[in-house]
Parts: sequence; structure tokens; C-alpha cells
Amino acid sequence: MPALPDSFFDRDAQTLAKALLGKVIRHRQGDLWLAARIIETEAYYLTDKGSHASLGYTEKRKALFLDGGHIYMYYARGGDSLNFSAHGPGNAVLIKSAYPWQDARSGPNSLAQMQLNNPDASGKLRPPERLCAGQTLLCRALGLKVPQWDARRFDAERLYVEDCGSPVPKVIQATRLGIPHGRDEHLPYRFVDAEYARFCTRNPLRRGQVEGRDFFILEQGS
Repeated sequence: MPALPDSFFDRDAQTLAKALLGKVIRHRQGDLWLAARIIETEAYYLTDKGSHASLGYTEKRKALFLDGGHIYMYYARGGDSLNFSAHGPGNAVLIKSAYPWQDARSGPNSLAQMQLNNPDASGKLRPPERLCAGQTLLCRALGLKVPQWDARRFDAERLYVEDCGSPVPKVIQATRLGIPHGRDEHLPYRFVDAEYARFCTRNPLRRGQVEGRDFFILEQGS
């Protein structure tokens, strides 16, 4: 399948955040294509106090102010985080978590390499469902590093996103995670593939969460 074109990313950040669910990130490491299906995203805007762009333009944040389809990476929680610029200066989508993807191009050897890239704290192999369950875990498993990819375009020979025909019939919308108090933490800009909710950073369907109060269900990814 061809890589998604830059035009795919040149859209409103929330629209892009939903559209990216179910899409597959592929990163080449040596002779292997490591792959993960996106299951959780967060949208950010220039005017949003929770965004990096709201702090103003710097050389480090320049990818956020470039056309849709640029890669913005930064360090968070001791690891690397992956974002894609959206339509409009300062708007972007954070790839919050994913699930290992296997097919003819990214097979068992690719999954094994991802497990080697991202062992748990004791050095043991993580189970596949926990390999990419968080923004830094995702980057570690896929071997994505800030110095290599920040402020770059996708490269069909090294890193790209594609549509592998994996539909997302239901999307969960909720508030983003880890936003400090007073930084627009109330905005419901987090989107999760309902089928994979238990594998994302924090399950929005966990006990105690109430539909209509803590989260909303969007049918057919609308």
C-alpha cells in the first residue's frame, strides 16, 4: 500500500486525530520494517494552552508551524514522543499509543525486534499488547528518535504512515491525559479506537467512567 500523502495530514487537528486511528506507522530498522497500528491520538492547537505551540515559535518547535505532514518529536517522561503537524500553524496530533501490526511486510521478525527495542524495567520482553501502550513506549518499540526525525517529512524508504484497510467503527472521545491544571485540561481532544481501548495509555472505558460525562462514543469515526 502507498504511503499516505502530505495532503492527508493537511486538515483540522481533531479531524486528523480521528482519521489516523487504524492507520499503520512503519519504520525501517536495518532490513526489517517495524510496524504499529495507531489506536490513540490527541489533538493540539496553537491557541490551546496545553500545546507546545502556544508557548511560541522556537527552532525546536518549528515543525509545529510547518505544513501538515511534518514530523515533530520531543522528549517526554524520559523518552521520545511522536507528533504530526496538521493544517494551520501550531496545530498537530500526538500519537499517544499503538498496537503491533503484522503482515507480509512486517512479520514475526519485526515484532521480535520491537520487543528487543523495548524491554520492561527488568529487561524481560514485553507482551505485544503492552509494547506501544504509551507515547514513549511506542517510539522505543519502533526505534524512533528525536535527532533522526524531528522537523522532517516522511520518507517512503524509512518512515511513513499507510492505510492498511483496518476500519475503526467506533471512536471514544475524552479529555487528554497529563495536561496541567489551568492549561485547557478540560478540552475533549483525545481519541481512542474503541476496539483497542484496553491497550491504550489509560482505558477510557475503565470502571467508574460514565458515558456522556467522562467520554463520548462517535459511531463510524464521525
